[in-house]
Amino acid sequence: MSTDTKEHLQLNQKSDFSTVTIPLSASKSESNRVLIIDALTEVSNKISNLAEARDTQTMIRLLQTNPPVFDVLDAGTTMRFLTAFAAATNQNKVMTGTPRMCERPIGILVDALRTVGAEIHYMGVEGYPPLAIHGLSEQTTNQVKIRGDVSSQYISAMLMIAPTLPKGLELELEGKVGSRTYIEMTLELMAQFGIKYEWKGNKISVDSQQYQPTTFAVESDWSGASYWFSLLACADSGSLFLEGLKENSLQGDSKIVEIMDLLGIKSTFKEGGVLLQKQEVKGLKEWDFTHCPDLAQTVAVTCAILGQNAIFTGLESLKIKETDRILALQQELAKFNAELKEIETEVYQVIPSVTMPQEVKIHTYEDHRMAMAFMPLVTKTQVVFDDPEVVNKSYPSFWKHCELVGITLVNQA
Repeated sequence: MSTDTKEHLQLNQKSDFSTVTIPLSASKSESNRVLIIDALTEVSNKISNLAEARDTQTMIRLLQTNPPVFDVLDAGTTMRFLTAFAAATNQNKVMTGTPRMCERPIGILVDALRTVGAEIHYMGVEGYPPLAIHGLSEQTTNQVKIRGDVSSQYISAMLMIAPTLPKGLELELEGKVGSRTYIEMTLELMAQFGIKYEWKGNKISVDSQQYQPTTFAVESDWSGASYWFSLLACADSGSLFLEGLKENSLQGDSKIVEIMDLLGIKSTFKEGGVLLQKQEVKGLKEWDFTHCPDLAQTVAVTCAILGQNAIFTGLESLKIKETDRILALQQELAKFNAELKEIETEVYQVIPSVTMPQEVKIHTYEDHRMAMAFMPLVTKTQVVFDDPEVVNKSYPSFWKHCELVGITLVNQA
């Protein structure tokens, strides 16, 4: 089955799943961090199981070919990490991407890089790509303040270059810290490549030091795993085995185990992965997604299908992702008579569906997670997606894996 054209993709209803092993793709989050660390290591590393995601493949291509213009397409982590990398390695680069990428803010990272001595200019709108980077010839300070509540990727970008700066870096996080688990992932990956750091209170200190060469295998992607948890939670019966996941994961999205335990999924870690089985729904009353925002769409759809009036907080960062994910969720949930309602400022409640139409047509908003999060609707009705290839950003094998579990896919002109 090909999803290379702009054909729509129809998924025929299926609600029973026998035990199938899903060979999950590798983590995009881990892969993109390890690629930057690898590029900053003076001696070569042995890196395996890098993600097939377009974001990661774009990073690999740009690092290998090193063109004068780093066009990251629609890859947010690639934009942020390569901006810091290009500055820290004293390169002259133009940073750009898709029109939507150039609408995603980067001012906080640019300000932080300028503080330590980088020369960076905006080529269009202040605070947004495209950027012209003119290197970092002399470090002016090692003390930087950075907001913690906008994007952890700015913080991770600064941390990964910190050991290579002559004076190291002392990063002071201001205000509420969002996606803390992603910052912890960055630091733990740096530690696996020999870097020592200290995190006390709201300050992270990294002395000037060298990355040490090592051998590293990237774990499977917990964000990608979340859709299969959701599918089985919404199904009438079945079990699934997800390959390549670790119980003690560096990935914040492994929180899906805890969330789905409340939504009817028992997770048993075995050699090579995790077995998912159905259990009684305990009920999800509320969840704070501050540290796992990429799970919000998946859990919202699951709750809407399962009749859970859950309350969500920590969704602030969703408005500056590939699309405004709050608005996108609200519009698509309405298509099967569900709601995501703002009941207080930044507090949302899922109002579940009571009647399911015979077919739901999902618009993806050029957002990979919108397509994958709404896939579990297949357990209740026929679903049509307007832009199936959008999944290539993070999980190119997604539709093949849907076929693997027995879902029938039909291309529509």
